[in-house]
Amino acid sequence: MGALEPAEFVRLTDILADLSGKVDIQLFFLKENKLASLTGEVTANLHLKCQNCLEAIAWQSKTSLKLGLVESIDEANLLSSEYEPLLVKNEEKISLNTLVEDELLLMIPNFPKHEHNCLNLKRSQLEDSTVLVDEKKPNNPFSVLAKLKISGDK
Repeated sequence: MGALEPAEFVRLTDILADLSGKVDIQLFFLKENKLASLTGEVTANLHLKCQNCLEAIAWQSKTSLKLGLVESIDEANLLSSEYEPLLVKNEEKISLNTLVEDELLLMIPNFPKHEHNCLNLKRSQLEDSTVLVDEKKPNNPFSVLAKLKISGDK
């Protein structure tokens, strides 16, 4: 059991709005008969970028892992359906950070966005600010040219 900071996941940082948050990990290595397995849970509390407005979205998710460590495709085909295969070559080391990052990337929605319509909200905020700017401008954009023309005629 442990926790990792979002900054520790290289591929994940492009999707995040900021590096705040936490990823809690609870993993267990087991061996039943000849099958070595990795089971556990990954719980993420992160801030993703909304794909509409590019502002931060608080995102929480939890997933369970049940991986069967296999050395070949033939062994993977023999796994029961409750396990997902994790192909490991002879005595190859497994990076837990990479494994957890893979799970996080699978958990994150393809297009994270706010539940409310953030684009309409931003547009209304922009329209409110442009109304203030428009009040300072003259009604006719050519009125300045008309003044120049009048002063030039004299």
